[in-house]
Amino acid sequence: MDDLRAHIDGLPRPLRRRFRSRLAGADRLRGGRRRDVLAAIAADLTVAERRLERRQAAVPAEITYPAELPIADHLDELRDAIANHQVVIVAGETGSGKSTQLPKLCLELGRGVVGMIGHTQPRRIAARAIAERIAEETGTVLGGLVGYKMRFTDTVGDDTLIKVMTDGTLLAEIHHDRRLQSYDTIIVDEAHERSLNIDFLIGYLRALLPKRPDLKVIITSATIDTERFSEHFDDAPIVEVSGRMYPVEVRYRPVEEPDPNRDVPEAMADAVVELYTETDGDILVFCSGEAEIRDAIDAIEGLDLPHTEVIPLYGRLSAAEQHRVFRPHRGRRVVVSTNVAETSLTVPGIRSVVDGGTARISRYSRRTKVQRLPIEPISQASADQRAGRCGRLGPGVCIRLYSQDDYESRPAYTEPEILRTNLASVILQMAALDLGDVEAFPFLDPPDRRSIKDGIALLEELGAVDPARAGTRRWLTKTGRTLARIPVDPRFGRMLIAAADNGSLAEVQIIAAALSVRDPRERPAEHQAHADQLHARFKNPDSDLLGWLHLWQYLDEQRRTLSSNQFRKRCRAEYLNERRIREWRQVHAQLGDITAELGMHRNRTPADPDTIHQAVLAGLLSHIGVKDPEGY
Repeated sequence: MDDLRAHIDGLPRPLRRRFRSRLAGADRLRGGRRRDVLAAIAADLTVAERRLERRQAAVPAEITYPAELPIADHLDELRDAIANHQVVIVAGETGSGKSTQLPKLCLELGRGVVGMIGHTQPRRIAARAIAERIAEETGTVLGGLVGYKMRFTDTVGDDTLIKVMTDGTLLAEIHHDRRLQSYDTIIVDEAHERSLNIDFLIGYLRALLPKRPDLKVIITSATIDTERFSEHFDDAPIVEVSGRMYPVEVRYRPVEEPDPNRDVPEAMADAVVELYTETDGDILVFCSGEAEIRDAIDAIEGLDLPHTEVIPLYGRLSAAEQHRVFRPHRGRRVVVSTNVAETSLTVPGIRSVVDGGTARISRYSRRTKVQRLPIEPISQASADQRAGRCGRLGPGVCIRLYSQDDYESRPAYTEPEILRTNLASVILQMAALDLGDVEAFPFLDPPDRRSIKDGIALLEELGAVDPARAGTRRWLTKTGRTLARIPVDPRFGRMLIAAADNGSLAEVQIIAAALSVRDPRERPAEHQAHADQLHARFKNPDSDLLGWLHLWQYLDEQRRTLSSNQFRKRCRAEYLNERRIREWRQVHAQLGDITAELGMHRNRTPADPDTIHQAVLAGLLSHIGVKDPEGY
């Protein structure tokens, strides 16, 4: 017993506390049972000590930092702040080096050995790119010292010290690691985006920190709104790491001037010509979505600029296609991107920017009870971020396709997602984690009480909560506990539960996966009639939902008979988006795994349409309408 205590006293504090608790439990036992428990503790202690030695040996002997990055001028200040405070707020523009250098700095300070350094990103494309960059700078391969994890992909190994992941991945881990014991440091990157996941994660960490005094938390933000984060964490210190920005000339070129009939792609092409003739280097064009990117690329490629490559950048591209923006190239390049290049990624070589001024912003309508993704004007902070992309290498030029009055009338910051979304999923996850009342949770911006009421009403409609037990631990029903484990919108999860009960799970799994991704059927403006003609094959006279099953069956047959290259060509020829089809299949497979894990059985014989519709209606009760037979 004394030898065990001596070994335990030599462990780092988090492990020491854990083993001391087990030893105290063994003290209350007697006889053979006590000897067995002590032997198990000794065996686990040996494993823990060897693991610590192995992980410590994995830390590079020398960690270096690129001198050209602005963060290099603030390393001593950061070391002092991280060493002496549990929470540190780091403010720095995209390109300052905070995303790639902070994990290395934590490693240098001895973090990542007892538990991993968890590094969260809002987007998958950024998580992968940052993990690859850190691995390259530390001279290691992915899956070793550095790994990344996200939906459908996991390169994290047993001895990974730095784990880059999406914020949703970390939230999902809370279900089986409530105190986040796998980590000794958490870096929440791009916190200024204020997504639902980020706000929930920040609130959870604030509540967790008193229970985990050994846990360090670093919050990074690319805007001046860092005071909000500091106040939320009891006046945590702020370290500003931006710097060495060159001046950016902003020019306002509204789309409707000088020609009121000019459309956005034409305005973007005109702006590219202006920048191409007056500036050097690459040009970054911001669009609101994939369809807008395609239109812009068509217009810019129509310019036939000499020695110029035009390439897209957005989250759904394959890894190989995304990597094109980081590769060396000859001539000039025009990168046409969504707001993924606004804060999540630094595209190299950019000397000028064209800002379309809009983005797709998720917004919930209380009137229609529908979550929409409309195109809206961006905030001033987002516009400033976009302009800043061209001030890294030298003086830059940003052309805004809207007026200065328009810019000045816009809100300073983008409204946090929690204030513009349906809260059913948040309330459901909080109930599953037993985190108490949503109104008492330490959100940065507490949601509107009407939104909370709408979220609870939806959960009651789905049978996920019992109104008679509100405020108690038994509020969540059996259906609710199952829904909390299905990683899709609660409405779609409820469809799956009903389908498993009535023998239509095979079909509804396809429909739920389809409703969870963007429609793979495309209708280009210049080929709408042809696209509609081709897609008409998949229509079902009884239901649009059954049309998804026809499309799925057709695609399945084509995949079995065609090579990968032939399948892609067939999709393009028939106006079907192959990337969205791939995501549809991935979500379908994920739903298959989780439903099997939950003990749901897929029907072996085809379900009849009425049974399928009954299951779907279980998730859409408040969306039922009556068609007037007179057509009014």
